[in-house]
Amino acid sequence: MAYWLFKSEPNVWSWEMQKAKGEAGEEWTGVRNYQARNNMRAMKLGDKGFFYHSNEGLEIVGVVEVCALSHPDSTAGDDARWDCVDIRAVCDMPKPVTLKDIKANPKFETMSLVTSMRLSVQPVTDEEYLEICRLGGLENPPRSPE
Repeated sequence: MAYWLFKSEPNVWSWEMQKAKGEAGEEWTGVRNYQARNNMRAMKLGDKGFFYHSNEGLEIVGVVEVCALSHPDSTAGDDARWDCVDIRAVCDMPKPVTLKDIKANPKFETMSLVTSMRLSVQPVTDEEYLEICRLGGLENPPRSPE
């Protein structure tokens, strides 16, 4: 299974804005980092991920799902290097999980959110995903396909 974390500044693109897009979801545009782009290229339909408010809040606020595979980023103009996926909101995190909570938990010492702070699209292990869902009070969390 594959899980991910998508970082967004809430004053630019918030969880509420993501939820408002409904089933159609929205392109995850503007990523200009090769590692983050490659992470999106590795995603499969139905993969789940966390929606993380960066800069303000510093917390995981919801779960999203990949609803369109990697395709050219519509904000990249003629620059064919940049791809994106589309994601849609799945559910709120009942209790947002803060970066402070994550950093204080030894189970997350190797998590990308802790070790690669600036990476905007990151992998999340199965164990990290389930532990964050537990911390956030999300019973029976949505799972990525096998």
